[in-house]
Amino acid sequence: QVQLVESGGGSVQAGGSLRLSCAASVYTSSVNCSGWFRQAPAKARERVATIYTGTLSTIYGDSVKGRFTISQDNAKNTVYLQMNSLKPEDSGMYYCAAKGGPWCGGGAYDYNYWGQGTQVTVSS
Repeated sequence: QVQLVESGGGSVQAGGSLRLSCAASVYTSSVNCSGWFRQAPAKARERVATIYTGTLSTIYGDSVKGRFTISQDNAKNTVYLQMNSLKPEDSGMYYCAAKGGPWCGGGAYDYNYWGQGTQVTVSS
């Protein structure tokens, strides 16, 4: 069983930066994908960025391309999300997630391991 714990959320002004961290209890051979999703009030959970744990290839949502960077430290079993040039519309609860299977670009329904979430608030 994979347990995920996020940290690093907070409040920042527009244009600022935050780095989120997601520590996994263990990355078993069944996990092929790790990623970040976010959910704003009354909105669906959307995929922000995902990474293939083996090849480190990445997939980004259109709204964050060029501003956010996902990375992984295998020695620490930790995935990071560096968020730059933050906008008010980036606000929401950010969740770390993981799954097996060959495709990391699926929606939230496709991921079966989840953290508890960390809040990000960007003020204008």
